[in-house]
Amino acid sequence: MVATPIAPTSRYIPPGTTRYYWVVSISNYNAPTRSELNAGSDLTAEISAVSGFATNSDQQDTPDLGSRFTGKIPGRITADDSSITMYASSNSSDARTLMPRDSAGYIVIFPEGDITGQKCDVFPVKVTGVPKSRDVENPAGMTFQYAITKIPAENVTIP
Repeated sequence: MVATPIAPTSRYIPPGTTRYYWVVSISNYNAPTRSELNAGSDLTAEISAVSGFATNSDQQDTPDLGSRFTGKIPGRITADDSSITMYASSNSSDARTLMPRDSAGYIVIFPEGDITGQKCDVFPVKVTGVPKSRDVENPAGMTFQYAITKIPAENVTIP
């Protein structure tokens, strides 16, 4: 008997679907409430690039004298360096007012959109810097750099 195939996916591309919120306060980030998410700011329309926002597990070797094979076990969990590049406004009225350096809050990522019952990821973060782009040919922007301060809550059901 052959293995049962997994269900086919409903594929999509992130532009026009994925949403990014900045939320200043969440009482339990493993289960944010609808009112906490609604109190956040939707950054999506101002984002030009995203990097990081992923976790990784180190692997530790576990050699023993009973075998030449060296097994492994999961080790520490780390987060990638993370950033969001956003457009700057000609009147300085942009995301800089929401997230200055040293601001603490949450980046909430809705991969398939903010739809009740689907999944989101909640990253507790602190803004470490907001360098401005000095490119003379492209639209003005700035890159918000984030330190992920606690283990993210991944695949949280959207209220």
